[in-house]
Amino acid sequence: MSLAELTKNSYQCGVSPQQWLGLCKLLVQQQDVGVDFSTAISNAILELYRLYPADPTLREYLQLALSDGLLSNAIFVSTFIRAARDPELQNGSTLDMLCQLALSTHYTGTSGLSHAGSIISSADSQTPVLSKVQDVLALLRIAHSLPPSNFHHLIASTSDLAILLLSCITDMSQVTAAQAMIYLGDANDVLQSLRLLPELRQVLEGFVLSLSLLMGDDAKAVRDAQMLHAMQLTMGKNDVLGANVETDTVTCGLLLQSLVACRTCDFGAGSDLEAVAVMTGTLRWTSWAPNVFCTQLLVAALTCVAQSSAKDDHESSFSLWRAFVVGRLPRLLFALEKSLEAHGTMEADWRAAMHAALLSLSQRSDLMAQCDVVVRQSKGHDSGQDNNTSSLIREFIQQLLAVGIIEYAFAVSMDPMMVNDPRTRLQSEAFDHGCSIETYLDSKLTLDSSPEDTLLLLEKIRQEPGSHHCFAAVVQKRFTSHSTSLDLEHLSHLTRTLYHHDFALDILSLHLKISYLICNALEIISEYDCETVGDPQTAVSHLGDIVLFAEMVLAKFRISSPIIKDGKVYRTELLRCTSRVYQLDDLSPEHKSAFATWYKAIFDSNSEGIDDALLRTTKPQILLQISATLFSQAALARQENRLDNDTLQTGMSYFLGPLLRWTLVGVIHAMLFEIGHRASPSPHNRTKYLMLSPIVPLSSVVYTPVLDISVIRATCFQTLGVNKDPSCKALEDHQISPATRWMDFPKQEIHDALALARRHKAPRIDSSAVASSLGEMETCRRLATFVLAMPRQLSSAPPLLPIFMYNVLPYLITAIDQQQATEKGMNTQLLVTIISSALTAALHIEWAVQTVCQEQRFVLGQPSAAVARRLAADLRAQKHRSSTSATILQRLGSSPAFVTNFPVFVM
Repeated sequence: MSLAELTKNSYQCGVSPQQWLGLCKLLVQQQDVGVDFSTAISNAILELYRLYPADPTLREYLQLALSDGLLSNAIFVSTFIRAARDPELQNGSTLDMLCQLALSTHYTGTSGLSHAGSIISSADSQTPVLSKVQDVLALLRIAHSLPPSNFHHLIASTSDLAILLLSCITDMSQVTAAQAMIYLGDANDVLQSLRLLPELRQVLEGFVLSLSLLMGDDAKAVRDAQMLHAMQLTMGKNDVLGANVETDTVTCGLLLQSLVACRTCDFGAGSDLEAVAVMTGTLRWTSWAPNVFCTQLLVAALTCVAQSSAKDDHESSFSLWRAFVVGRLPRLLFALEKSLEAHGTMEADWRAAMHAALLSLSQRSDLMAQCDVVVRQSKGHDSGQDNNTSSLIREFIQQLLAVGIIEYAFAVSMDPMMVNDPRTRLQSEAFDHGCSIETYLDSKLTLDSSPEDTLLLLEKIRQEPGSHHCFAAVVQKRFTSHSTSLDLEHLSHLTRTLYHHDFALDILSLHLKISYLICNALEIISEYDCETVGDPQTAVSHLGDIVLFAEMVLAKFRISSPIIKDGKVYRTELLRCTSRVYQLDDLSPEHKSAFATWYKAIFDSNSEGIDDALLRTTKPQILLQISATLFSQAALARQENRLDNDTLQTGMSYFLGPLLRWTLVGVIHAMLFEIGHRASPSPHNRTKYLMLSPIVPLSSVVYTPVLDISVIRATCFQTLGVNKDPSCKALEDHQISPATRWMDFPKQEIHDALALARRHKAPRIDSSAVASSLGEMETCRRLATFVLAMPRQLSSAPPLLPIFMYNVLPYLITAIDQQQATEKGMNTQLLVTIISSALTAALHIEWAVQTVCQEQRFVLGQPSAAVARRLAADLRAQKHRSSTSATILQRLGSSPAFVTNFPVFVM
């Protein structure tokens, strides 16, 4: 039996401290445990503290072992401050109890040693002492990050312990310049980021001065030291994002921007479990305490609101961010809480973290002022809502209270107005009708409602983010029900309502996987026929509304990859490729027959037009696929004078009504493409068919919220190379070729993200390139980690982590090998920290997806362990030919935390 097993069994069986001490001594004598038995005892009790925080019996175990001499205070302090890095031990009462015990043992002097000897081992050189100083500074950061309490004084006790350890540094003659850089950066970071007690600040400033004198007066060396430390060469730290977490808007800003911008993707805001998994993974790999994570998330959320646009025509508009922050984020936080509870986090801890985060947020007057500016700008766009920041915060607190992650008493203390009736207009209307808001919305979105009443209802919903979740639930229930029963009339009304109100689609995209609605629509469109319906013309027009809804969703949210739902793959080519113009010989017999019949019906002057028989014998899917070809062949016939202008316009007029207008999206795309890419005797004559006044309604009918005729005219002019806008003004900003703009996109994305991060705003990035030469070392590391480790839609974008490690990294190593010593050292360290951060983040994201989503899938292309295994093999193969490879391998292998996660790097 080991000392750890003995201690655990004794504690769980209720053995008294005196009996346990006797058993430990007996075991040491009988089994000759060795000189490390003191460390084993300390680690065994600290391990139990992870399961039983602030337990008084465990304190008695420790106190008795220290007073007896079985455990030395030096060993206890060393193991304790190192173990405190573990998030499972980061309980304020526990850490304060352990600090107080170490201090009381030191001051009582029960061991009979000198003061220095009671805190550090007499055999320790100055290097281990400096390492302990780093550990206690890390503990100091943890103490400042935990929520304050009247039941412990962790900051004071930690400060006293830090002063004692700093006083043990007496000789730094053996400290190398490289080590001094690290210690100086660490100490400066604490001085600048934490509110220290005066006594500790004085001692720490003396320590910094000594290090500065040791390094000399070379200011550049000092700056390099601080920059190197900002990249955290001491990768043993759990908080890989740096100590100054209170000003870090990069990590959570990137997370929130990704959730909103990619809301229809697998890991966007519309995906419940996947979004929670990404948030869980971020919490784990940053090793932030819950209150720090919540604070960072809320600050980043308001930062996104503050930097949004007040206009509704921008993807990051105020309305969209308000809908996400107030209407969606509280529910994601609630789901995150339940996920964490399943893995050991107590509900009370999470609520305390949310309370601390809101208190911290209320003190950010600078951020509130920035939000005020955007809110005031939005008044002209949303005149019906209460436009001030306090109302935004109040709505957010109301939703946090509604989902149950903050207490009512705390909500009232934050905003006394919460005592009044907090019901919104929709909630009041639902209350007056004696029903829930979901039931009320369901009763209003019916065929009996006039378009004006429906539009008014949707405007009310838009202005009340608290109702968005209920609205999305009603739409999803109705869409599924009507699709299953093939109730085209009600489904047509629902889809027509949605595609006429653009923001309604944004609401759905934030609260549900809107791509799943497309799956239901695709099943209907691909399988429906009018052979047995009583009124085929009405049925086709109803189906057309479903087609327009699906096409608009695909275009608005740029959905192009196949959609997987319940194990079935749905391909979107049916709706995305409607602009394809076929050669007649390429058509299948069924399509060729339909083409001939329809061409004769609409472009033959002797035809009687479209009758019910024609609609019954043609599947709507086939009509959708041949419409562009019908127009193309008609235009060609007109150019060859086989078709007169009146007959052409008569045929086109069939497509302006509700019967066939749903086929025109592909037709317009095809005509624009033909005009721009095919030689024709008179391209401008063909263009006029799109811009003639009778055709103006078709664009407003097809895509009312997205396009108008001026956009189509501008597109036509651009495609034709005519240097005029719709008002005949010069277009000066289209001189750069599309290829050039595409090549510059990654660089511009990085510059924009760095600029936002530099101003403490929430950056957003879509590129995998990382530009370390821009000088923003820590920001570059965070951006690179996010880009490499954040899961994305694998069906539409390649996994970047394996590509970077296998293809980009070898090139970077080769380039660094050829650099000068100073630049080489800096870039090598940047690579080391990017590799360690990206792999660690990937590991935690994988774990979160597996545990939260209950499925095993490689969201980053390959398992992080496989990527690490190949990387280690590649570095070992190159270490004799590449000094950079050898340094990276050595640095990664010397990090205990990294090697614990990736043992393949063990030296």
